[in-house]
Amino acid sequence: MELALEIVVIPVSDVDRAKHFYARLGFREDADFATDRGLRVVQFTPPGSGASIIFGQELTEAEPGSARGLHLVTADLIGARQELVDRGIDVSPIWHDADGIFHWAGDRNRIEGANEAHDSYSSYVSFDDPDGNEWIIQQVVTRLPGR
Repeated sequence: MELALEIVVIPVSDVDRAKHFYARLGFREDADFATDRGLRVVQFTPPGSGASIIFGQELTEAEPGSARGLHLVTADLIGARQELVDRGIDVSPIWHDADGIFHWAGDRNRIEGANEAHDSYSSYVSFDDPDGNEWIIQQVVTRLPGR
């Protein structure tokens, strides 16, 4: 069986505010559809991604801001962070986990600065959308075999 992750639903409180934010991030707007019964679907795709996010009205019962640990990947974490800063996004400094395996939930166990032992899978930056949905950008320069 082959399966690909295609869509992640992001709970937001203000669709137009979220739409402005994700456009400012540099995500590509793919769709904005509404029905006369109140359903609205807005779809954005991060640059270089095969998967997209959708948000809107009547799409989820999850609380706005409850999406945590949404991961994006880049080979150039310093460059990606700077581009977000240039776009006016409040993004964290580069950080890594003290244990060096992955990262804990929230901001526990974080050490400021890149992980010096690894170019891949160990260094991050993070930011929230206007509702508090958490995004983490992970640096991956060389993928492990099979990934």
